[in-house]
Amino acid sequence: MSQPTNVGLRSWIGYRGGSGYLLWLLHRATGLGVLMFLALHIVDIFLLGFGEDVFNKLLFLYRAPWARAMEVFLLFGVTFHAMNGLRIIIQDAFPRTWLHQRRLVAVEVVLFLAVFLPVAWIMVADFLGGAG
Repeated sequence: MSQPTNVGLRSWIGYRGGSGYLLWLLHRATGLGVLMFLALHIVDIFLLGFGEDVFNKLLFLYRAPWARAMEVFLLFGVTFHAMNGLRIIIQDAFPRTWLHQRRLVAVEVVLFLAVFLPVAWIMVADFLGGAG
């Protein structure tokens, strides 16, 4: 009698490893998020070709509360993607650094938090304060 294999959806999307897998997954997700943001801006700049009035009517979307909150997520995506990308470049350029991957990830997280948290705080404070 053969053993059942683990081929269901749960095994396909399930957690498979340590921090490397989570970083890989987050790097891909933030890359797609930034790509979607760029696509949105290409479309809204394209609308400028139909006249300034059409473009200006679309700008109300960017002033909506949900859009301002999404700016913080965009900051997260761009900052994480850049920091993680730099770590990957360093590890690819200097193969011996793979021996110190945990330390490099720790440095990446500290640098990411040092950049993201103060800027996110300013953005959220501005949003909650009603300035802008």
